[in-house]
Amino acid sequence: MRQKFIQLLLGGVVVSLGLSSSLLAQTQQQVSDAQVAAMVEALRQAAPQTKSANDGLYSEWQVKPETLKGWSKFCLKQELTPTQFENSPATARQVVSCITRRELNKQFSATKNNETAAVRGVACWWMTGSYQGCNNGFTAAYVQKVVGFYQQQRSKPAASPSPSSTGQSNELNS
Repeated sequence: MRQKFIQLLLGGVVVSLGLSSSLLAQTQQQVSDAQVAAMVEALRQAAPQTKSANDGLYSEWQVKPETLKGWSKFCLKQELTPTQFENSPATARQVVSCITRRELNKQFSATKNNETAAVRGVACWWMTGSYQGCNNGFTAAYVQKVVGFYQQQRSKPAASPSPSSTGQSNELNS
């Protein structure tokens, strides 16, 4: 009798854990591709332009070499050199998108799906390594720039296929 009670109790705990983890997964919404693309573009547009070719920062996103090593290892499962990162805009965008998705997901969860707060947190983290503390000076201006570019990107209508790519003609039938 006691054994059955323990089995029943353990069975209930297992079911309970299974249900709570599936509910938790549902509340932790994954960010959309459009949100990631908007953030990636906002970070690119807001990247500080140093006007120096040898500033030690790489790609249109102005990434430090020590940062890109870890990021490329995380996203591509191999380290890239700064030259590889700089010389392949597609690879740079892939790595930046991967990291941006990871960080946006963290911030959406931390801010209870507050999109603007999540974008602010990621922008601050991008510049300083911390999600908070970008309330004044250069970092505050940078974060505000990223938020503005992000909102511009998000307000653009979704790209739709052009008539030529769908096999339709632009000419009216007479």
